[in-house]
Amino acid sequence: MPQLPDVVLWSIPAFVLLAAAEMVSYRLRPDTDAAGYDLRDAATSVTMGIGSVFFDFLWKIPIVAIYSVIYELTPLRVPVLWWILPLMLLAQDFLYYWSHRGHHVVRVLWACHVVHHSSERFNLTTALRQPWTSLTVWPFYVPLVLCGVHPAAVAFLSGVNLVYQFWVHTERVRRLPAPVEYVLNTASHHRVHHASQGGYLDRNFGGILIVWDRMFGTFVPETERPVYGLTKNIHTHNPLRVATHEYVAIARDLTTATTWRARAGHLFRGPGWQPEPSGPAATSPAPAAEPVPHTGPVPAEPAPVPARPAPTGPVPSLPAPAGSAESAPACPVAPACPEAAGPTDPADRAA
Repeated sequence: MPQLPDVVLWSIPAFVLLAAAEMVSYRLRPDTDAAGYDLRDAATSVTMGIGSVFFDFLWKIPIVAIYSVIYELTPLRVPVLWWILPLMLLAQDFLYYWSHRGHHVVRVLWACHVVHHSSERFNLTTALRQPWTSLTVWPFYVPLVLCGVHPAAVAFLSGVNLVYQFWVHTERVRRLPAPVEYVLNTASHHRVHHASQGGYLDRNFGGILIVWDRMFGTFVPETERPVYGLTKNIHTHNPLRVATHEYVAIARDLTTATTWRARAGHLFRGPGWQPEPSGPAATSPAPAAEPVPHTGPVPAEPAPVPARPAPTGPVPSLPAPAGSAESAPACPVAPACPEAAGPTDPADRAA
């Protein structure tokens, strides 16, 4: 097994210089539409990056042990040759796509990855905002080890993928030529990934290649300016809270859950999932809306029309109209007589 460099460690000076150059560029040529830099936010991102280097060193101890056991058990071996490394990187990037996608749709995995999305800015220091609990990533690369890729080569490939993604965290690079945008993950594609708008959520998971998103239906082009951060931002620069806030939220939901189904949902369903209400609260109808109080003047009610006493004798016959040969016959008081059902005076009809 040849000695492979730690590409992340060797790239740290370049990270610092490029981030400083980007910060200066905003001073020289401000962009009012860009999220730009905030010193406290940038300091938090750098702190999270430094912490991730320390914690990743701790997590590598059990991960390397597991990978080594798997590597010894598999009969396959993939030699580390210059012409095989691109194929290995292609396989690693494919698995990275599914790891990245899984860390967005499974809440216990999202609790690790949410750190990287917690900034409301988008610049090169955002690339350094890495989680401290990356122990959830290693299972996705077990197929590489089973195929005979040495654990040290897996670490090298992951480092190459991570270093590539540094430059896509910027608003200073707009669009690249169409063939490049079609194949590679670019700053434009990754701005979509970090956006919190509904149409941009959970899209563009690719690390080096964007073709995986095109193949599996998760690609969305950048059309409107992204709004960065979370759907519910945490508004803190405390690194400890940035690293743990989603784990705290999961613990809170687990303590209030009343069934094992709900507890499993809080762990393994998507972020924001809540169990459906059960019991009387789920079937009771919605309370009727209270009447809106009348705030204007109360209209006066019309005066009641006094009732006329019912006639007690026979109704006299009406005289015949002038010029008529004979008078109209008398109308007896009976239900069938229309003149007996109401007042006979024209003024009474109008009333």
